[in-house]
Amino acid sequence: MVLGGIAAVGVLLAVVDQLTKNWAVANLPELDPQPFLGEILHLTLLYNSGAAWGMGSEITPVVTGLQIAIVIGVLVFAVRSVRSLWYTLALGLILGGALGNIHDRLLRPPGPFHGAVVDFLELPHWPVFNVADMAVVAGAILVVLLGVIGVPADPAEVEAEERARAEADDTAGADDAAGADDAARADDTAGAGGAARADDVEHPEETR
Repeated sequence: MVLGGIAAVGVLLAVVDQLTKNWAVANLPELDPQPFLGEILHLTLLYNSGAAWGMGSEITPVVTGLQIAIVIGVLVFAVRSVRSLWYTLALGLILGGALGNIHDRLLRPPGPFHGAVVDFLELPHWPVFNVADMAVVAGAILVVLLGVIGVPADPAEVEAEERARAEADDTAGADDAAGADDAARADDTAGAGGAARADDVEHPEETR
């Protein structure tokens, strides 16, 4: 169920990402900013063979490999550890963003593993980005936030650990109580024996 939810979110985002990129390629002039929300957001089409700010443009296959590794890591973590709805959403965002950009790396010119990613959203003093980038960043922020506020990836596992600790505490408490009872009985026995010996000392004739 979790893997299906992550896949559904990821595929939906990847489709939306490709639709918006195709629209940008068809309608925007390259490297010519078009105002969209005043000075806050411009639509600027460019083809990025690297990462943010064009870094790594000389090693596009390495960047592509890292994105594929992210997808594999998300899937492995999801299968092994995730049972939370919030983590499902976060990993779905990361998966969808990674898939959207991997599509460009593999299928857009100049060729597989060397393809340039379509970017077209530009904020002031920020590298041009796309919907896939937004999804990856949002998913990563959500994962960090969930960790900070203490939301577990698998609530059932946490509950099982809490039950095990509670049972261990109950067992330890019962052992302590049993030990205390044994000690009390031993004290009573020792006290009775001491009293009997004292009585023998005080009345030796009666004992004989």
